[in-house]
Amino acid sequence: MRLSGELPLRGPRGEYFLYLFILLVLVLALVRWPRLAAVVLALAAFELAWGAGLFALYRAGFASASLMPPGRFEPQRFQWHPLLQAVPIPSLKLTSSTGLAIEHTREGTRGRDPAGSLEGRTIVATFGGSTTYDIGAGAGDTWPDRLAEALGDRYFVVNHGVPGYTTAEHLIQTAFYQDKFGKPRCAIYYVGWNDLRNAHIANLDPAYADFHLPSQIDSQKVRRVGGSHVTFSPLLTLLMRFASAHLDTARYFTDPYGKPPVSGDDPALDAIYQRNIRAISAINRQRGVSTIWVGQLLNRERLGGEGRYGWLPLVRDRDLWPMQQDLNALLERTARELGDVYVGVSAQFFTGADFVDQGHFSKQGARRFADDLAPIVRDNCR
Repeated sequence: MRLSGELPLRGPRGEYFLYLFILLVLVLALVRWPRLAAVVLALAAFELAWGAGLFALYRAGFASASLMPPGRFEPQRFQWHPLLQAVPIPSLKLTSSTGLAIEHTREGTRGRDPAGSLEGRTIVATFGGSTTYDIGAGAGDTWPDRLAEALGDRYFVVNHGVPGYTTAEHLIQTAFYQDKFGKPRCAIYYVGWNDLRNAHIANLDPAYADFHLPSQIDSQKVRRVGGSHVTFSPLLTLLMRFASAHLDTARYFTDPYGKPPVSGDDPALDAIYQRNIRAISAINRQRGVSTIWVGQLLNRERLGGEGRYGWLPLVRDRDLWPMQQDLNALLERTARELGDVYVGVSAQFFTGADFVDQGHFSKQGARRFADDLAPIVRDNCR
């Protein structure tokens, strides 16, 4: 692992192997007391098996997750919120474990604070999940950044995107937190993929509160104890996760992982998605804010076969893009009924090079996406 660059000495994974080394040294120091040494040796064996052993099985495709800590420490970007579960930490500047520069404004949105007064400038609000927050792009390279660049100094674009957010969270954002940096002239919603995460969950909660909303606490690592946190000790990690699962008030009402995948459309999800769209549109219309809906793009080159890459527990990779197209069509029909603007960016002009994974833009893809949006935004956000 050290030779392949997977074991930086300074970092969580290095701490794990240092911990194992200390346990083995302690075993040797206790050799005159065999029973005590055996206890420490058993602990070392457990930590080795559940850490390095499970990691090896995970890399070989025989385990769904690993308890070995990551190679590099990922700085905390989000904090807990009672309504939205996780929100960006305001006034944050950091470098991610992958080397990307991340900045948050004083209002807790991704991007830089405005230089000078916003008086006389048109505010454009963008909403979405990780594809709007743009986790594959550094500061200045997200598509909202590139959109602001294309629109010019007369506009100020606010990036309200947060990884994992669905239309349920966007409804809350629109109702209560839309006016960061002032009332927007128009609001852009790039949505669909995260809502599909809830597809085919039985008895789906109308606000996604049975699975998705609690999962955000762990996805963004804002749970105080346990959850998705991985410590230097797999045993400690398991104990913390047990405590969070059985003692914490924020718990899952259902866990769809491990269940067989389901193909086809989900009418219950479609109804919730359409209801959220209508509610968001109504709030904006009452406030005099123009609403622009944008259908989600995905990396079709990475979505094939019978496997599931993990974010959507009950949807096969090969089924995701057809389902996303159906959701985009529903979004377009609903937007036109409401008198809103719908933008269907053509997927055929986006290749694998425009994404860093299944659906997050690369630097090149973010610029291309923003350039496609800019004329429409300029025409509807005067």
